[in-house]
Amino acid sequence: MQRILRDQARKFALDGREEPQLRVQPGESFEIETWDASSGFFKTEADKAIPGNRPGFDRTPAMANPVGGPVFVEGAERGDTLVVHIEDILVADYSWVAIGPKRGPLGESTRWPELSGEYTTKIFRHTPGPSGTLRDGTVHFSDRISWPITPFIGTLGTAPDREVCTSIDGQGEWGGNLDIRDVTVGNKIFLPVHHAGAKFYLGDVHASQGDTEFTGTAAETCSTVRLRFEVLKGKKTPWMRIEKPDALIAIHAAKPLEEAVKTATFHLMDWLIREHNFTPTDAYCLVSTCPDFRINVYQMCNIGKLAYVAGAEIPKKYL
Repeated sequence: MQRILRDQARKFALDGREEPQLRVQPGESFEIETWDASSGFFKTEADKAIPGNRPGFDRTPAMANPVGGPVFVEGAERGDTLVVHIEDILVADYSWVAIGPKRGPLGESTRWPELSGEYTTKIFRHTPGPSGTLRDGTVHFSDRISWPITPFIGTLGTAPDREVCTSIDGQGEWGGNLDIRDVTVGNKIFLPVHHAGAKFYLGDVHASQGDTEFTGTAAETCSTVRLRFEVLKGKKTPWMRIEKPDALIAIHAAKPLEEAVKTATFHLMDWLIREHNFTPTDAYCLVSTCPDFRINVYQMCNIGKLAYVAGAEIPKKYL
């Protein structure tokens, strides 16, 4: 099986001009070994998020959130849609979260001075589950609190059309740093193709995350991701989409949040109208009345140029 090794997965931009690290056929499984968002800097709670101590933080924007790629998909051309099938995510034996001065919404807090007056790193131990692996393992937040490992890919995408976008704050219809917990095993991700071969990138896996990623970091971890591609010829996807076994989710990123929510809902309506035989009237009324229609707020943190990420979701049983 072809693989991008972890030491090769140290790209900090999605650039359509780059030479491929791998060439794969549609349907061919391959793996990418990813770094955590700090490229391995956080190993113990003594490792603080002090910018002057972190490699790459002397650059603007900081060289953080590394990705592997590009992966060239044989046969993919501009105007096609790339379908990403996520087969497996195996996380490392720990993850971390880091807070401190000028980080996140409480990085300048006077209400809780400990959040803005000092740097804090928490390391979360991972233990295997019944399978003997971390695929069904546990994140230990503390001696008292734990939860299942629920891994997902925080940053993935095809190379943008005409721009070079950094992996830390690049976002667009092509993907980017969106931190969507539904980008996970068993789900299909639909991305527009702007370059021959699609030029796909991936990194920034999380062991778990709460809605909005409120502090600006989640349970950041290294991983090995196995995936394969499908190419839908001549089919344009206006913005990233996700198909779960039981639901459809249309994505958008924008500020303010209400713009992301509104446009994600427009994207979902368009999907229903174009591909599922809904009239515009029925699609419009469905999202307003169906009790199972949901808006997911995946990422809403003030870091760099990041916009807020929303997903409009409808169960397939209504199709």
